[in-house]
This record gives sequence, C-alpha cells and structure tokens, in this order.
Amino acid sequence: MLSRVLRTLKSNEMKIELKEITVRELADGYEEKAAEGGVVGFGGKLDIRPPYQREFIYKDKQRDAVIDTVQKEFPLNVMYWAVREDGNFEVIDGQQRTISLCQYVAGDFSFKQLYFHNLQDDQQNQILDYKLMVYLCEGTDSEKLDWFRTINIAGEKLTDQELRNAVYSGPWVTDAKRYFSKTGCAAYGLASDYVSGSPIRQEFLETAIDWISGGKIEEYMGRHQHDPNASALWRYFQDVITWVQSVFTVKRVKFMKGVEWGLLYNQFKDNVYDAAAIEAETARLIADDDVEKKKGIYPYLLTRDEKYLGIRQFSDSIKQKVYERQEGICVKCQKHFDVAEMEADHIKPWHEGGKTVEDNCQLLCKDDNRRKSGK
Repeated sequence: MLSRVLRTLKSNEMKIELKEITVRELADGYEEKAAEGGVVGFGGKLDIRPPYQREFIYKDKQRDAVIDTVQKEFPLNVMYWAVREDGNFEVIDGQQRTISLCQYVAGDFSFKQLYFHNLQDDQQNQILDYKLMVYLCEGTDSEKLDWFRTINIAGEKLTDQELRNAVYSGPWVTDAKRYFSKTGCAAYGLASDYVSGSPIRQEFLETAIDWISGGKIEEYMGRHQHDPNASALWRYFQDVITWVQSVFTVKRVKFMKGVEWGLLYNQFKDNVYDAAAIEAETARLIADDDVEKKKGIYPYLLTRDEKYLGIRQFSDSIKQKVYERQEGICVKCQKHFDVAEMEADHIKPWHEGGKTVEDNCQLLCKDDNRRKSGK
C-alpha cells in the first residue's frame, strides 16, 4: 500500500514518518458513509473525515485547483495523518484536498467539462500515479496534540477542539457529535440563545466540556475517551440550560449569549433564588447607564462582585474639575498630591445608588482609595 518510507523524524519521543502515497492508493475504498460514519479511503484504513470533524468541503474553485495541480504534476502541500492505536490512520491536515481527489476519481464532479471516466487511459493513470507527500505522526496523546498545534498553520485551520478530538478519538467523541457538533444539533436547538460559536467548528462541544471539567478539557477527554457514549455530558448541559432558564426567567439574547453559564451553575446550582426579584434587579441594572458591561449582570447577581459590571469611571474632565475644587488635597489624609497621584472615588457608592456624576465625585490619594475600596 505505501510506496516507501522517505524519512523518519523524531520530536522528543514522537515518531514522524514522511511517506509517498499515490492517488490510486488514497482513492482505494473511498466511501462516504451514511449518518455518523464519516468518510474513509486508503483501502478503508484512513478516516478522511472522522465523525467528529466539521462538515466542510472545498468550493468549486478550490476543488478544481487541486485537480489542475495534479494534472500539471505540480506538488501539493504536504498532508498529515495520525497513526491510531489499531494501526489505521486519520487525516489531521489535508482533508479537503483528499476529498477533492477521491471524489474526482469516483466521478462525483467534472473538471473542464470532463469527468474522470471521460479521460484517456494514460490521463487517468497520470492522475492515479501522482504521488502525495504525507507525514504519519505517532506518539502519546500529549505529544500528538502539541505536534498538531504546531503544524496547524495553513489552509482551513483546525480549532483547538478539533485537534483535541483527533487526539482523543473514540466512541465518546463520536457520540458527542450527535449532540453538539452538527448544524441544527440538539445542543444548538436548546442553547443557541445562551452559547456563542458554531457547532460545526466544535465550539458548542468545547464549551460543554470546559464547563463540566472546570477548564480541564484535555484531562476530561482523556478520562472518557473510551466511554461508550457521551450521555453524561449531554445531561449536564441540559441541566445547565434548565437552571439558567429557571433563575433568569426573561430571555435577553443580546446580554445572555456567551456568559459562562456552566461555571456559574457549578458554583450556585444548589442555591435557592427568587426569580421575580432577580428579574426586577436585572431590568434595573440594564437600564443603569453606569453599568457598562451588561453581560456581567448575570454573574454579578450571583456573586455580588462589582468587577463584572464595569461601573463607569469618572471622566478626566470631571476628575480635573474636582481636583481644582479640592486644591489637590486628598479628602482622607489631607495631604497634597499631583492630579496623576490621585484617583476619583464615588462619595456615595454605586451599590448604594450613587451615580457617576461630578457632584458625587471626590479625589483620594491612591493609598487611601485602595484602603477604602479594599483593593
């Protein structure tokens, strides 16, 4: 099957082999399997589009450029395959070039008004005998992940989550795609108003794992790689969204989408909240011009930490006016400072109803302001 080994490299303990693969070998056994079966080739030994990867194919112009390159016997960029534990392979970089070649040989599209079967025998053999350069990468999970991130620098870049999916491929990742990784998937239907990103770019899946693992995505995937299904992750995700909807009963997509709901759920899910009171305060905070980070309203209501709100600061002009009025004297320690050595402070704190206006501004030296605010 493989023509010959051209070179063997080592990156730490990772084995990287550069091999020549003909288009004939690549297209052997090419099949686009139904449902979650993915796309295979190379005698059934190569996952060209593993079930967890996004549904993407070249546009006609890009696809035709691949065939034109091969017919002219120009070199295509090197491709990368991962070696699986069972000895089979998986495309990490070069998916679209591979699919374009296999589809053309299979007769799925024409190039310059000619299908592959319209070509003369010598023209067909010229394409089938064309040599592709492929790096085969074999090593530990962490070594492969580091290598794939390093070489993922051109073309349609894989996301971090797609690279993780490649390293931790197995029944768990395949099942997770049913819920999180397809256009119109269950997770998108449930949470598109709360979660940012695209399912086919694996961002919904990445978010769910990030939440359930507390940020330890790779550790979680490694632990569950060979689980028969991802139902626990799906149940958790449903619980998060149900909790959000029960605590924050009015949906405001503009402000709610992209909040780290899972992390808030992990910390506060066992607390009991008055949803009506929460909604009243949410509406008040949204109407408050001093609150500049409206998305931060939701974590603020649970934590009461004002850092989430981005309370509007006094302008430089107000600060200068107050400085002149105070004649540069800190109202706490009664010492004189340059304006650059002082900070504007709310006389009546924001959380007590104080506004960011000149009449509610005083200047303190930096030490006194930090002592007052507990910074």
